[in-house]
Amino acid sequence: MREFLVVCTRPVDANGLGLSGDAERVDVREENMAVSRRIAWIAGAALMAACAAEEPGIDVPPPPPTEVREVVDTLHGVDVPDPYRWLEDQEAPETRAWIDAQNAYTDTVLGALPGREELRAQTASVLQRDVVGLPNERGGRYFYSKRGADQDLSVIYVRDGLDGEDRVLIDPHPMSPDHSTSVALWDISDDGTRVAYAVREGGVDEVSIRVRDVDTGEDLADVLPAARYGVVTLAADGSGLYYERYGDVTPRVMFHAFGTPMADDVQLFGEGYERHQIPVTVISDDGRWMAVHVIEGSSGPTEIHLKDLERDTPFVTAIADGVSESWADFAGGELVIVTNLDAPNKRVVLADPADPAFERWREVVPERDDVVVERVAALGGKLAVSYLQDVQPRVAIHELDGTHVRDIAFDTLGSVGGGAGRWTSDEAFFTFQTFHVPSTIYRYDVATGEQSVWAAPELPVDAAAYEVSQRWFTSKDGTDVPMFVVHRPDVAFDGSNPTLLTGYGGFNNSMTPWFSALATTWLESGGVFAQANMRGGGEFGEEWHRAGMLESKQNVFDDFIAAAEHLVAEGYTSPEHLAILGGSNGGLLVGAVSNQRPDLFGAVVCTYPLLDMVRYHQFLVAGFWVPEYGSSDDPEQFAYIHAYSPYHNVVDGGDYPATLYLSGDGDTRVAPLHARKMAALMQAKNGSDNPILLRYHTQAGHSGGQPVSQQIDEMVDTVSFLLWQVGRE
Repeated sequence: MREFLVVCTRPVDANGLGLSGDAERVDVREENMAVSRRIAWIAGAALMAACAAEEPGIDVPPPPPTEVREVVDTLHGVDVPDPYRWLEDQEAPETRAWIDAQNAYTDTVLGALPGREELRAQTASVLQRDVVGLPNERGGRYFYSKRGADQDLSVIYVRDGLDGEDRVLIDPHPMSPDHSTSVALWDISDDGTRVAYAVREGGVDEVSIRVRDVDTGEDLADVLPAARYGVVTLAADGSGLYYERYGDVTPRVMFHAFGTPMADDVQLFGEGYERHQIPVTVISDDGRWMAVHVIEGSSGPTEIHLKDLERDTPFVTAIADGVSESWADFAGGELVIVTNLDAPNKRVVLADPADPAFERWREVVPERDDVVVERVAALGGKLAVSYLQDVQPRVAIHELDGTHVRDIAFDTLGSVGGGAGRWTSDEAFFTFQTFHVPSTIYRYDVATGEQSVWAAPELPVDAAAYEVSQRWFTSKDGTDVPMFVVHRPDVAFDGSNPTLLTGYGGFNNSMTPWFSALATTWLESGGVFAQANMRGGGEFGEEWHRAGMLESKQNVFDDFIAAAEHLVAEGYTSPEHLAILGGSNGGLLVGAVSNQRPDLFGAVVCTYPLLDMVRYHQFLVAGFWVPEYGSSDDPEQFAYIHAYSPYHNVVDGGDYPATLYLSGDGDTRVAPLHARKMAALMQAKNGSDNPILLRYHTQAGHSGGQPVSQQIDEMVDTVSFLLWQVGRE
């Protein structure tokens, strides 16, 4: 579940050269590259100017009217109007008609923008390329996903031996005529003869689970029907599989024996737990031990319980204090745990699976004040510990007793991920990437530290054309907050640069330099890209997380506003050239700050968002998020939720920036009713001439699953909208 590493390396210097670079050596090839970069910049600037141009005949018509049906709830003595509650009924004929009208309106407005075909070609160059997933070796076979440049979806491949021929194992393209059905590899048997994989329809969270025989290419008759599953693990003896169910049922860990009906599946864990809790299971490589984590909501405290599967003993509790967060894995016969128990920045401890109580944990990597430990992977008889230092991800290799062996590092600012491997093998795989450079996959020898490239991407851009830096700014209450900024080395700090600022700020998630097709497209269009690391995330440990949740959620919005003000003050951009983008919890972020500081932004893109925070917890799986946000059912929590809830803080006649909402039927995590209601409300109350648009998909959802062709369509809509609103004049 958490088997991946993250590392960042040293930044480039102020001149955009690598720290080991030789500034005196400039040959003809380098001069030609410089000329090519300049031509690319001119082309991007021309595209930006074209998209921003006010051409005759491009008039923005008024949005289609939306019926108001007055509904007022009285909560804790406060009247709370909800004039568009009728749009919550997703399948009602009037809602479907409204969605069709909104999409037609968005088509009319965005379809009239200049430069869209040029932008489509540019976006296709970023997205239509070979994309290779991290390989996993089992039984001498290597399993991985790959999407060819001419394909819509990722295909699962198997290779016999490191240098063997690749063959297709599972191809999702024939599964649906519109390529809306995708597959993902979930587990591989230890001998490499079977794989468990998920089939996803559209972008819904629910998947069905199937098992394929690698030798025959045929699926077993056993199928777990579409539902919300957690970890799925093939039993070591080949008799069946373990799986988790949660969300629409109380959390439980089940065992399914192959060849038997699901009605006979055995529940191993879950008695007495509630729907808002989430199970996460880890099973040792030899199949003997099962560790079950139970999370209180999506980012709350965790419990850990251990079971000896061979002896079928009762579960034994390692920790269940209702406060701390701990994550366990197996390192041979030891249980290795990353925990914030008595360590807000986390530490690494070992335990005996047979006697795992936290009182007997043995510390091997202590907490440090200057770093935050994120996770640990047991690879090649060693521990690969990933941590953050000033939001720069790094990895350190340790012996099991905690002795430091070496670090994994690169010479540019970016992130290492992956950590695919096993305790019993020295071979591991990891990736390196940054905002505008996709993943390069490396094969790593844990024993020697030697590494080689296993798969390198065809870069959609010239990596040397941009530099990534980290900036620090001061938030409203005096807290220092960092952000990453990406731009061309010769950018002029005159306030004219179209700039896209994004962030998340929640659920203990750390926003590090990962490749973004949107960021790359934006940069190639001549813009500046920035990613802020607000409180609420995990960048500086649990205290940083708690400083942006519940009653402190306003800190997140203040941090993001301060990031925008810093970009303006430093001359990167100006309010008329500054756009913001956020999705999910980040959609809540941009929805809130565009209400609170509409003067600071020229455009907003709000995707798959939470916006009605008074009613959010009543829909789909949003009960998982109550530990993070609180609930309006509680009078004290209602007060601060209502104070920032975007849907409840739109001012009639407000001068709001141009806004594009993105959502769709396939989002079974954040109910798309948020985007529907907010778009209707903003269209009705917006006092400016700036357009308020909704792009509503009937297939796409929170979990992706979009074919590349649809991703290109959405990217063209998004970037053309942004360039139109904040591009160079």
